[in-house]
Amino acid sequence: MPAEGGRGELMYLNTHTYYSFKYGTLSEEDLLATAKKSGLSECSLTDINSTAGCLNFIRLAPKFDIRPIVGIDFRNGARQQFVGIAKNNLGFQELNEYLSQHLHEKLDFPEQAPAFKEVYVVYPFTSTFNRTLHENEFLGVKPTDIFKLPRTPWIDQLDQLVILQTVSFEGGEANKIHFNMHRLLRSIDQNTLLSKLSKSEEGNPNDVMYPVGTLFEYYKDYPEIIVNTKKLLKNCSIEFQFQDPVNHQNLKVYGESETKDIEKITQLCNEGLPYRYGANPKQEILDRLKMELDLIKTKGFVSYFLINWDILCYARKKGYYYVGRGSGANSVVAYLLRITDVDPIDLNLYFERFINLFRQNPPDFDIDFSWKDRDDITRYIFERFGGNGQVALLATYSTFQNRAIIRELGKVFGLPPHEIEKVSQTAPQDLDHIGKLIHRYGQRLIDFPSHLSIHAGGVLIADKPIHYFTATSLPPKGYPVTHFDMIVAEDVGLFKFDILSQRGLGKIRDTLDVIKHNCPDDPEVDIHNFKSFKDDPKLNNKLRNADAIGCFYIESPAMRMLMKKLQIDEYLGLVAASSIIRPGVAKSGMMREYILRYRYPERRKEAHPILRDIMPDTYGVMVYQEDVIKVAHLFAKLDLGEADMLRRGMSGKYRSRDEFLKVKDKFFQNCKDLGHTYELSAEIWRQIESFAGYAFAKGHSASYAVESYQALYLKTYYPLEYMVAVVNNGGGFYRTEFYIHEARMCDAQIEAPCVNHSEALVVIYGKTIYLGMSMVKDLNHHTIEEILTEREKNGVFLDLDDFLDRVKISLEQIKLLVRVGALRVFGPKKDILWQVHFSLGDGVVKSKNGLFHVPIKQWTLPPLHHDNREDAFDEMDLLGFPLCSPFDLVELEHHGVLSKDLPKHENRRVEMYGYLVTIKNTGTSGGKRMNFGTFIDYEGQFIDTVHFPSSAARYPFRGRGIYRLIGKVVEEFDFYSLEVDKMEKINFINLEDESKGMIRAVSS
Repeated sequence: MPAEGGRGELMYLNTHTYYSFKYGTLSEEDLLATAKKSGLSECSLTDINSTAGCLNFIRLAPKFDIRPIVGIDFRNGARQQFVGIAKNNLGFQELNEYLSQHLHEKLDFPEQAPAFKEVYVVYPFTSTFNRTLHENEFLGVKPTDIFKLPRTPWIDQLDQLVILQTVSFEGGEANKIHFNMHRLLRSIDQNTLLSKLSKSEEGNPNDVMYPVGTLFEYYKDYPEIIVNTKKLLKNCSIEFQFQDPVNHQNLKVYGESETKDIEKITQLCNEGLPYRYGANPKQEILDRLKMELDLIKTKGFVSYFLINWDILCYARKKGYYYVGRGSGANSVVAYLLRITDVDPIDLNLYFERFINLFRQNPPDFDIDFSWKDRDDITRYIFERFGGNGQVALLATYSTFQNRAIIRELGKVFGLPPHEIEKVSQTAPQDLDHIGKLIHRYGQRLIDFPSHLSIHAGGVLIADKPIHYFTATSLPPKGYPVTHFDMIVAEDVGLFKFDILSQRGLGKIRDTLDVIKHNCPDDPEVDIHNFKSFKDDPKLNNKLRNADAIGCFYIESPAMRMLMKKLQIDEYLGLVAASSIIRPGVAKSGMMREYILRYRYPERRKEAHPILRDIMPDTYGVMVYQEDVIKVAHLFAKLDLGEADMLRRGMSGKYRSRDEFLKVKDKFFQNCKDLGHTYELSAEIWRQIESFAGYAFAKGHSASYAVESYQALYLKTYYPLEYMVAVVNNGGGFYRTEFYIHEARMCDAQIEAPCVNHSEALVVIYGKTIYLGMSMVKDLNHHTIEEILTEREKNGVFLDLDDFLDRVKISLEQIKLLVRVGALRVFGPKKDILWQVHFSLGDGVVKSKNGLFHVPIKQWTLPPLHHDNREDAFDEMDLLGFPLCSPFDLVELEHHGVLSKDLPKHENRRVEMYGYLVTIKNTGTSGGKRMNFGTFIDYEGQFIDTVHFPSSAARYPFRGRGIYRLIGKVVEEFDFYSLEVDKMEKINFINLEDESKGMIRAVSS
């Protein structure tokens, strides 16, 4: 037996991290640090039904001088069935496949393991099966099992026994805290009170790493067990490449061979030249194409381009509209393959931002599809490339955050919801004992992984089967999901394809369909004819006036403000604005500087000559991520590899800001050698650092600008059709009513839902827009389907009698239709309501299409008074907004200063009235709350307001409605807003007792 205390004596086959979700309490680093402190030279990570921690454990282990071994602890609930330990990478793949099968099919694990080829299996000592163990199988003996061993048949089979000390928690002084954390996690997992947590669902508080020498003391009488354990560990090894740079593990060959792939991409580019650049492209374009193709071939990225091309060929074949964005828009090859619609030559995009000789990972394309189409694209990718299990969706880790963990712990301690809310909003020192415990353990559990979720759009297409790297789970959508996130995937060389969904693309696609229906004689719109859009004076005039409601991201109040300040009236200006508004540029202070240099040419002279030469289009201001690379390369003379480290640091995809720190010293030393002052160098570095706030690549901004122009084209020439599509795709930045309002401003006749004209969604006939029946609160899907199916089959409804005879409907459902006006074609609302009650007074569903038609008894009703404002309140209740102007529902002596007249009142205190559109809550540098508000005035034009902390505290917003606003009119760069110092909400009128002529104000 080895001497006590030597390095590597302790042997642990069954250790857990917190990726044994809601069970373990150690991170990978914690486990490895504990292993090193305990004298281990090797350690086996076997998380419970999870491989989420394996690759990062393997990556980190050498930093702690630990040889990593990995496996899986297979359990049904908390009951251990057996532990599988991978002999090698193929064994790890076997384990992943086995675990994945059970997770996908939601099967329990049997007591006996399958016949693994490259896996050691260790059964718990309590196993009840009665058979001879195979050569790769062992029985695990815990320290507490030693005393039972002599009384079992296993005393004669010591060659098949190994040490099985489980490690789930920290030992020593921290053990009590860690075990308490474990019990809390188990209670959360079981959705039970801590006091009622079953002991069978808990681990053992002694599941820790013992001090040096202690473990062997338990087994000193059975040296064979120690020898068996050491031999098992010695026979295991696992290898993954993590060095930087890492060779990518994505699918390396698209077609038959790499040679064929190169021929294919060259052929496709040549075929794309006439489509993009005409019959005689300039030599500049051909030279750029050759340079890109040579570099793509050298870096081994050909298959990456061809896979994207293949996916988008399918999309075009199916008629799916898409936008390729990201740094991929910097590539002529991507433009020729129709992966993107941004011409990098036209925009002088910096190809080295996309690919350079120092870049090891494939470039990234973000491909946006309509939310309606993405699922089919995902299906196609799995069917086209996943035949050998090489495709999976990428996971993210959902972690416990402050409010969530307080809520979960509050439930575990049995607190009612109102007390949990109190705990979350009260300082710990002001709470009782239970409240303090919740806060104390909540702080310890913050950022613990709770469960796996699905990445917004990441898809992996690997060269090897995905199970070579990870097990997979199967969420309801039916596609396998990895057990690791994007960061771990990239660490091991797997780089995602971004297949994203965006409602803006659904709006564009649906508008084209609505145009065909509503304007059948118009020529077909070529929405990809972007070059004609960007030179259209009508579109550019709308940009200059920030008239872009419904048009992608440029409709937001912040972009509306920026477009007015920059007086944007052309494509390149919008490209710049798309990046200027990002946090990186705003944080660096360069947003304001850019506006100043844009508006006042003399200000441009203040730029450093070198920076002005590097970035003439942006007046020496860093706006795009490429600008940072240019400055690092040309101003500080960093090589492109070092500049690429800055790119990676800015991407937000990596573990820390180490990439910045690696080149910081060299940046300053180079600047000093070049004669730049320290003050200038420090200021440039400050601006570079701020871009960690994710400034856009220029190609990414350009892609956004292209989509904005496409939306703006439709809004300009087909405003009503476009607004119909906007509403049917869930709107955008604003509530639905403001897109209805916008359609009305464009001369649409807005009609409430109607059983004879409406569909489930909004429809348009000429200039008349009928709201969809699905917009009616509480009107169920079955009722809508019943009405539409019957109308499609047998024509429009002639009268109420005909409707009730043909449609199976309850009293409560038909009352909704009456109140919202959907039966107005049959007569006055109140008359119809009486008739409905006479017919369905008992609330029983009317039998439909009986053998004999029984007419509804007609009643003669006295004249019933009706006020159109009653309809408005019904609409507010059922649609969420009135179809009339909200100003019709308040009593005002005047409408105050209108938005169009603000320039006449600059620096004056005025009174305005506005209907609340949206609020942006923010904070000052001192931590005080302030607001930015957006309203519409009586004429439907926007009012922008600023509410500084004193005003925000004294006059808070009180929900939707019309507000009286008093404040000072201010102007900055021709953008006018109101600094509010007093605000009050105006009460809606009350129509109760109208018959007596009484209208009194009440709170809305």
